[in-house]
Amino acid sequence: MQSAKKQLFVLLLLLSGLTAFGQVDLGIEFQAYPTGLMPGVRAEFGLDDKQAVHIRLGYNIVRHRDLGEHDDERGGGFGGSLGYRRYFGAERSGWFAGVRGDVWFNDVDWKDNIGEVDEVRGNTDVVVVQPTAEAGYRFGFGERWFFAPSIALGAEINIKTEGADVGQGAVLLLGFSIGKRIGG
Repeated sequence: MQSAKKQLFVLLLLLSGLTAFGQVDLGIEFQAYPTGLMPGVRAEFGLDDKQAVHIRLGYNIVRHRDLGEHDDERGGGFGGSLGYRRYFGAERSGWFAGVRGDVWFNDVDWKDNIGEVDEVRGNTDVVVVQPTAEAGYRFGFGERWFFAPSIALGAEINIKTEGADVGQGAVLLLGFSIGKRIGG
């Protein structure tokens, strides 16, 4: 637990230092993939006119259905992201490409042989790492507001599992963020 507190302290120190050097964009983000939804809050810290790092805190709603290891897998959990974007327009606008890494702490209920006399139910706690590459376009509107649709491709990798194995593999995400630039 001490290690987690130290890591959180270092992350907060890093993020507070970034706010001193550039503009901060605050907003919400939503991503959907074939077996789930991920809503969250997002902060992006400008490194310069073309580059930014971002963090997201959110919830992963898992609905693997029968696409996982069992006949039905449902659940979810809190987690977050750390990422980097390179913008191709002025003032962090227009087309962008980036990378991000997510970590999700999911609790998944699963069933096999549904409706049969030998129906089996279980629960799995799983830590998921989700590296992705993303691309999108950021539109500005109003005074300092933005809307940015995106597409991402990556993988869901179960790195710690307590219980039976549950679904993992390639992931395609469609999403958007909307928010407002603060400072600068």
